[in-house]
Amino acid sequence: MLQVSGIDTYYGETQVLFGPSLTVGEGEVVALLGPNGAGKTTTLRSILGLTPPRRGQIVFNGSSITGKPTHEIARDGVGWVPDDRRIFPTLTVERNLAIARKKTAFRAWTLGEMFEIFTPLEYLMKRECENLSGGEMQMVAISRALLGAPGLVLFDEPSQGLAPKIVQDVMKTVERLKQEGISVLIVEQNAVSALGVSDRVYVMDLGRVVHEGPADALLEDASARQQLLGM
Repeated sequence: MLQVSGIDTYYGETQVLFGPSLTVGEGEVVALLGPNGAGKTTTLRSILGLTPPRRGQIVFNGSSITGKPTHEIARDGVGWVPDDRRIFPTLTVERNLAIARKKTAFRAWTLGEMFEIFTPLEYLMKRECENLSGGEMQMVAISRALLGAPGLVLFDEPSQGLAPKIVQDVMKTVERLKQEGISVLIVEQNAVSALGVSDRVYVMDLGRVVHEGPADALLEDASARQQLLGM
């Protein structure tokens, strides 16, 4: 579903990514882990076209999206749940979700399905988003991504600042996406939670991929996690 090949990405004249490569198969959940400043979020931004790579190739669903504008990449079926949620605070939940809808080559999710996943959401539809808790905002951000009919969802730190119960709900949502055949690339500081729902894992450091392999192997190997992630 996604193939990132040897991308070099810069902020101005400062190089941040040094040729990382990764793949995400159809219906596969892949974790992208590493310390702060490793280049994980920049990798997501490169895939989305927000910080286009100067070199390398990015292919989604069989077609190159390298250099494409972000809005076209979204229409191709790449969904995004950013770390700061980026919902419209003065609009209601209902309006935030309504403007997210678009047609892609992938199936459209319904509001009913969102209510099944996030039960409180149904009772928040008329509330302005600036009056929501962090967990409620994350429900909106994830629902917005799914209502955009994605084939791939990029999660950037989805558990950041959330209560443990909400973190569990978020990870259950990731598992639900896998069951539905939707691919997921998840950047997460809570490595144990991410590894628990992932098929494979890449670890980055200083803009490079330094480890790749099965997620369950890293989850079970405490010494490897300590060496690679400091945990």
